[in-house]
Amino acid sequence: MQKVTILVDVQNIYYTTKQAYGRNFDYNLFWRKATSGREVIKAIAYSCDKGDQKQRQFQNILKAIGFEVKLKSYIQRSDGSAKCDWDVGITIDAMEHGKESDIVVLVSGDGDFALLVEKLRTAYGNSVEVYGVPQLTASALINAASKYQAIESDLLLNK
Repeated sequence: MQKVTILVDVQNIYYTTKQAYGRNFDYNLFWRKATSGREVIKAIAYSCDKGDQKQRQFQNILKAIGFEVKLKSYIQRSDGSAKCDWDVGITIDAMEHGKESDIVVLVSGDGDFALLVEKLRTAYGNSVEVYGVPQLTASALINAASKYQAIESDLLLNK
């Protein structure tokens, strides 16, 4: 049985599915698809903590599915914009758990991860599956992946 590590950039997927489709990602359906016939070594969902009740309910759903949820506080900038970036955390966990896995599933469209995907493939021999919204996923990330899975209506919740 293949060993898999699943890493989900929750903010990226939330905003890209909303922008492209006006709908939310179906984490239950994704889980069934990504884990079918595989042993899960680690599954982490990276999110930002605003401290509101609706967000806590969503995080509890992710935990019930099987994800470890890692949270980071928003950083409020002096110009009024906010930032909550998990790129380094995702990269560290990918390198750590990639050693134990045959497959790494990365759910993000962020092109910054292209170098990570290439490193996982060359250094550890991992197969790397990337899930992302087609029109909002960096071509460098798609090209670096062993397999690219488009997030389209079949992986979205009904409105």
